[in-house]
Amino acid sequence: PVMTDTKANFVSIQKKLTYALPAFSLAVVGIPVYVYLPKFYTDVVGIDLVSLGYILFSVRIFDALTDPAIGYLSDRTQTSYGRRRPYIALGSLFVAASMYFLFNPPAASTAVETVWFAVFIYALFLFWTVVAVPYESLGPEITFDYNDRTSLFAMRDGFLIAGTLAAASSPAIIQWLFNLSADADGERVKFFWISVLYAPLIIATCWWCVLAVKEVPRPGMDKQVTFWQGLRQVMRNRPFVILLVAYTISAIGNNLPATLILFYVQYVLESDLADLFLLVYFATGILFLPGWIWVSRKTGKKFAWLASMVMNTGAFIGVFFLGPGDVLAYGILVFLSGIGFGATLAIPSAIQADVIDYDELLTGERREGQYIGLWSIAKKMAAALGVGIGLSVLGFAGYTPNVEQSEQVRLTLRTLYALVPSVCNILAFGIALTYPISRRIHKDIRLAIALRHDGQSVNNPLKPSQILA
Repeated sequence: PVMTDTKANFVSIQKKLTYALPAFSLAVVGIPVYVYLPKFYTDVVGIDLVSLGYILFSVRIFDALTDPAIGYLSDRTQTSYGRRRPYIALGSLFVAASMYFLFNPPAASTAVETVWFAVFIYALFLFWTVVAVPYESLGPEITFDYNDRTSLFAMRDGFLIAGTLAAASSPAIIQWLFNLSADADGERVKFFWISVLYAPLIIATCWWCVLAVKEVPRPGMDKQVTFWQGLRQVMRNRPFVILLVAYTISAIGNNLPATLILFYVQYVLESDLADLFLLVYFATGILFLPGWIWVSRKTGKKFAWLASMVMNTGAFIGVFFLGPGDVLAYGILVFLSGIGFGATLAIPSAIQADVIDYDELLTGERREGQYIGLWSIAKKMAAALGVGIGLSVLGFAGYTPNVEQSEQVRLTLRTLYALVPSVCNILAFGIALTYPISRRIHKDIRLAIALRHDGQSVNNPLKPSQILA
């Protein structure tokens, strides 16, 4: 069935909350794994740093390959429970188990510990993809209403931000709550409690979502379309290409500050308040998300997305000009930049749902999984480039840990932390200006889909001279 009546397709706050909650718990497969776990395995468990580096590099490549593959499979899965929910339900059990084993390695030889890390980091990322790609693919099917989608994805990405903040804080909170020592035994207990808290939370939130959010029945996919043919069809979707390129360029820039904030605050501002500034940035992003939903409802998603980029970037340019002691000015700029932060995540997700509708008009199929898989690759590539570029350039500039940095290093830090991200967002802004789907055109797309399902020929709303039979 195709929904064209927006009132009939309106989603309750309770249903949006149910869908959004897994984003909070799944955020644990983020900062604890990327930031804290490598140091735990080298300093506490005792595996070789080079071996760990090779494993982490290879698992990133593996992760990039599994994203589109799982998306493709979930698009073509037909069960009485739907296409997405079986993956989310079963995958969450394996995510929880993999995380528990990864966070609780046995006391054994270095070789055994290395194999243990490799097996369970691969398992964690595989099963996280098995859950995350179908979970994100479920979102565009929940509502086809132009405005309601913005609200849905804002809530999901708001919980993602909150979950990231909670996951980043959890090691310090657990250490404080249990008065743990900073030695190896204390570190092992810390990761034990993180796994014990998060494993059931992942299962509970995913299963609640699966049981409460029903899927719209879909006809079988065209089994003759191969993965690569489908990929070519996706890349012919011009609105999606515009969205993907603009988002990726912006994300590359935005990952540089995430990588370099600890360096910038310590060596440029000469402050130890980096954790406080991160809290301000994340909290501000969540706090102002309802306002961006209102802006999007009044002006359309494209304008709201562009405005959030301007807000996020405009304030951040000023960070380049700060120096030692400018803590208050930096805090104000972080707050102003954070106003647009949440919207730069949520609104592109809502826009993506609209370009998937356009793909349905062109192909007659719902292929959220393939789109989400490509989107996930772009996000991970942007994160990898942000880390790789930021740390490599800083190293070439002459950075030396735990000493006063040269003027050249501080200039490099200011440039990478503030100017390069701003330039990336300006480029992304220029590309996003060409995005063509407005509220009116999206309504035309949904109507055309309904007419095509009835067997009628329609005009392509983005190419009126093109007849779609």
